[in-house]
Amino acid sequence: MDEIIPDFTHETLALGRGAIRVVGVDEVGRGPLAGPVTACAVLLDARRIPDGLRDSKVLTREKREELYLRIIDVAEVSVAHASVEEIDTLNILRASHLAMERAVAGLKADHALIDGNMIPRGLGCGGTAIIGGDGLCLSIAAASIVAKVTRDRIMVDLAQQHPGYGWEANAGYPTKAHLEALQNLGVTPWHRRSFKPVHNILYQEVSVSS
Repeated sequence: MDEIIPDFTHETLALGRGAIRVVGVDEVGRGPLAGPVTACAVLLDARRIPDGLRDSKVLTREKREELYLRIIDVAEVSVAHASVEEIDTLNILRASHLAMERAVAGLKADHALIDGNMIPRGLGCGGTAIIGGDGLCLSIAAASIVAKVTRDRIMVDLAQQHPGYGWEANAGYPTKAHLEALQNLGVTPWHRRSFKPVHNILYQEVSVSS
Protein backbone atom coordinates (compact mmCIF):
# COMPACT_ATOMS: atom_id res chain seq x y z
CA MET A 1 0.00 0.00 0.00
CA ASP A 2 1.32 3.43 -0.92
CA GLU A 3 2.38 5.64 1.94
CA ILE A 4 0.05 8.58 2.61
CA ILE A 5 2.17 11.70 2.78
CA PRO A 6 0.88 14.78 4.62
CA ASP A 7 0.28 17.85 2.47
CA PHE A 8 -0.75 21.51 2.74
CA THR A 9 -4.35 21.08 1.55
CA HIS A 10 -6.07 21.85 4.85
CA GLU A 11 -3.94 24.93 5.45
CA THR A 12 -4.65 26.17 1.92
CA LEU A 13 -8.41 25.72 2.40
CA ALA A 14 -8.38 27.68 5.66
CA LEU A 15 -6.29 30.45 4.12
CA GLY A 16 -8.69 30.55 1.18
CA ARG A 17 -11.57 31.15 3.58
CA GLY A 18 -9.83 34.25 4.91
CA ALA A 19 -7.75 32.94 7.80
CA ILE A 20 -4.32 34.55 8.09
CA ARG A 21 -2.57 32.58 10.86
CA VAL A 22 -3.36 28.89 10.39
CA VAL A 23 -1.69 26.51 12.83
CA GLY A 24 -1.52 22.75 13.18
CA VAL A 25 -2.03 21.34 16.67
CA ASP A 26 -1.27 17.97 18.22
CA GLU A 27 -0.69 16.57 21.69
CA VAL A 28 1.24 13.69 23.15
CA GLY A 29 1.02 11.95 26.49
CA ARG A 30 -2.59 10.89 27.02
CA GLY A 31 -1.70 7.26 27.70
CA PRO A 32 1.26 7.42 30.12
CA LEU A 33 0.89 6.85 33.85
CA ALA A 34 3.35 9.65 34.64
CA GLY A 35 4.33 13.11 33.46
CA PRO A 36 2.47 16.00 31.86
CA VAL A 37 0.47 16.00 28.67
CA THR A 38 2.22 18.16 26.07
CA ALA A 39 0.69 20.03 23.13
CA CYS A 40 2.25 21.94 20.29
CA ALA A 41 0.97 24.45 17.75
CA VAL A 42 3.00 25.13 14.59
CA LEU A 43 2.55 27.87 12.02
CA LEU A 44 4.43 26.78 8.90
CA ASP A 45 5.72 29.10 6.22
CA ALA A 46 4.52 27.53 2.96
CA ARG A 47 7.80 28.57 1.32
CA ARG A 48 9.99 26.89 3.96
CA ILE A 49 8.43 23.53 4.82
CA PRO A 50 11.05 20.95 5.86
CA ASP A 51 11.16 17.80 3.77
CA GLY A 52 10.19 14.56 5.46
CA LEU A 53 7.44 15.75 7.81
CA ARG A 54 5.38 12.77 8.92
CA ASP A 55 3.33 11.64 11.90
CA SER A 56 5.88 11.46 14.72
CA LYS A 57 4.87 7.87 15.49
CA VAL A 58 6.24 6.58 12.18
CA LEU A 59 9.63 8.31 12.55
CA THR A 60 12.72 7.08 14.35
CA ARG A 61 13.93 9.01 17.38
CA GLU A 62 16.91 10.26 15.34
CA LYS A 63 14.67 11.51 12.52
CA ARG A 64 12.32 13.22 14.98
CA GLU A 65 15.24 15.03 16.60
CA GLU A 66 16.53 16.14 13.20
CA LEU A 67 13.14 17.41 12.05
CA TYR A 68 12.51 19.07 15.41
CA LEU A 69 15.54 21.31 14.89
CA ARG A 70 14.51 22.14 11.34
CA ILE A 71 10.92 22.97 12.37
CA ILE A 72 12.11 25.23 15.19
CA ASP A 73 14.37 26.98 12.70
CA VAL A 74 11.78 27.77 10.00
CA ALA A 75 8.37 27.88 11.73
CA GLU A 76 6.56 29.65 14.54
CA VAL A 77 6.18 27.14 17.36
CA SER A 78 4.32 27.19 20.66
CA VAL A 79 4.54 24.34 23.20
CA ALA A 80 2.34 24.07 26.28
CA HIS A 81 1.54 21.50 28.93
CA ALA A 82 -1.11 20.40 31.37
CA SER A 83 0.34 19.21 34.65
CA VAL A 84 -0.19 15.95 36.48
CA GLU A 85 -2.34 17.85 38.99
CA GLU A 86 -4.51 19.23 36.19
CA ILE A 87 -4.84 15.77 34.63
CA ASP A 88 -6.00 14.32 37.95
CA THR A 89 -8.37 17.21 38.65
CA LEU A 90 -9.92 17.67 35.21
CA ASN A 91 -9.51 14.22 33.52
CA ILE A 92 -7.04 13.44 30.76
CA LEU A 93 -9.21 14.53 27.82
CA ARG A 94 -9.95 17.96 29.24
CA ALA A 95 -6.31 18.38 30.31
CA SER A 96 -5.18 17.49 26.77
CA HIS A 97 -7.53 20.13 25.38
CA LEU A 98 -6.27 22.67 27.91
CA ALA A 99 -2.69 22.08 26.76
CA MET A 100 -3.84 22.55 23.14
CA GLU A 101 -5.65 25.78 24.01
CA ARG A 102 -2.52 27.11 25.68
CA ALA A 103 -0.35 26.18 22.70
CA VAL A 104 -2.70 27.88 20.23
CA ALA A 105 -2.91 31.01 22.39
CA GLY A 106 0.88 31.27 22.22
CA LEU A 107 0.73 31.86 18.46
CA LYS A 108 -2.32 34.16 18.31
CA ALA A 109 -3.80 31.91 15.63
CA ASP A 110 -7.08 32.66 13.88
CA HIS A 111 -7.64 29.07 12.73
CA ALA A 112 -6.37 25.82 14.20
CA LEU A 113 -6.19 22.42 12.52
CA ILE A 114 -6.60 19.92 15.36
CA ASP A 115 -5.54 16.29 15.27
CA GLY A 116 -8.52 14.17 16.32
CA ASN A 117 -12.29 14.36 16.25
CA MET A 118 -12.90 17.14 18.78
CA ILE A 119 -12.23 20.87 18.89
CA PRO A 120 -11.25 22.12 22.37
CA ARG A 121 -14.00 24.35 23.74
CA GLY A 122 -11.65 27.14 24.83
CA LEU A 123 -9.68 27.33 21.60
CA GLY A 124 -10.21 31.06 21.15
CA CYS A 125 -10.26 30.86 17.33
CA GLY A 126 -11.79 28.88 14.52
CA GLY A 127 -10.93 25.21 14.36
CA THR A 128 -11.11 22.13 12.18
CA ALA A 129 -10.82 18.64 13.65
CA ILE A 130 -8.99 16.20 11.37
CA ILE A 131 -9.03 12.51 12.29
CA GLY A 132 -5.56 11.13 11.64
CA GLY A 133 -4.41 14.67 11.00
CA ASP A 134 -0.81 13.98 11.97
CA GLY A 135 -0.56 11.72 8.92
CA LEU A 136 -2.50 14.01 6.55
CA CYS A 137 -1.69 17.62 7.36
CA LEU A 138 1.84 19.06 7.30
CA SER A 139 1.27 21.56 10.12
CA ILE A 140 -0.16 18.89 12.40
CA ALA A 141 2.68 16.49 11.50
CA ALA A 142 5.16 19.20 12.48
CA ALA A 143 3.29 19.78 15.75
CA SER A 144 3.31 16.05 16.51
CA ILE A 145 7.09 15.92 16.10
CA VAL A 146 7.79 18.93 18.32
CA ALA A 147 5.36 17.74 21.01
CA LYS A 148 6.85 14.23 21.05
CA VAL A 149 10.48 15.38 21.22
CA THR A 150 9.68 17.95 23.91
CA ARG A 151 7.80 15.51 26.13
CA ASP A 152 10.39 12.75 25.67
CA ARG A 153 13.07 15.17 26.86
CA ILE A 154 10.99 16.03 29.92
CA MET A 155 10.65 12.35 30.77
CA VAL A 156 14.40 11.77 30.36
CA ASP A 157 15.02 14.58 32.87
CA LEU A 158 12.43 13.15 35.28
CA ALA A 159 14.01 9.68 34.92
CA GLN A 160 17.23 11.10 36.34
CA GLN A 161 15.32 12.40 39.36
CA HIS A 162 13.36 9.17 39.80
CA PRO A 163 15.49 6.28 38.50
CA GLY A 164 14.14 2.78 38.18
CA TYR A 165 10.90 3.42 36.32
CA GLY A 166 12.49 3.45 32.86
CA TRP A 167 10.95 6.76 31.85
CA GLU A 168 13.94 7.53 29.65
CA ALA A 169 12.84 4.60 27.48
CA ASN A 170 9.08 4.25 28.05
CA ALA A 171 8.18 7.97 28.43
CA GLY A 172 5.88 7.02 31.29
CA TYR A 173 3.74 4.57 29.34
CA PRO A 174 2.59 1.48 31.27
CA THR A 175 5.23 -0.98 30.08
CA LYS A 176 5.80 -4.14 32.07
CA ALA A 177 8.99 -2.67 33.57
CA HIS A 178 7.19 0.53 34.58
CA LEU A 179 4.35 -1.39 36.23
CA GLU A 180 6.82 -3.59 38.10
CA ALA A 181 8.71 -0.51 39.30
CA LEU A 182 5.45 1.01 40.52
CA GLN A 183 4.85 -2.08 42.63
CA ASN A 184 8.43 -2.23 43.93
CA LEU A 185 9.35 1.45 44.26
CA GLY A 186 5.97 3.05 44.82
CA VAL A 187 4.27 6.12 43.42
CA THR A 188 6.18 9.34 42.67
CA PRO A 189 4.76 12.89 42.61
CA TRP A 190 4.84 12.64 38.81
CA HIS A 191 2.44 9.71 38.65
CA ARG A 192 -1.17 10.34 37.66
CA ARG A 193 -3.23 9.24 40.63
CA SER A 194 -6.47 9.17 38.64
CA PHE A 195 -5.09 6.45 36.35
CA LYS A 196 -6.16 2.98 37.41
CA PRO A 197 -2.77 1.23 37.86
CA VAL A 198 -1.50 4.10 40.04
CA HIS A 199 -4.78 4.43 41.92
CA ASN A 200 -4.83 0.70 42.64
CA ILE A 201 -1.33 0.77 44.13
CA LEU A 202 -2.22 3.76 46.31
CA TYR A 203 -5.38 1.98 47.41
CA GLN A 204 -3.34 -1.12 48.29
CA GLU A 205 -1.01 1.05 50.38
CA VAL A 206 -3.97 2.59 52.21
CA SER A 207 -5.50 -0.83 52.80
CA VAL A 208 -2.24 -2.22 54.18
CA SER A 209 -1.62 0.73 56.49
CA SER A 210 -5.18 1.00 57.81
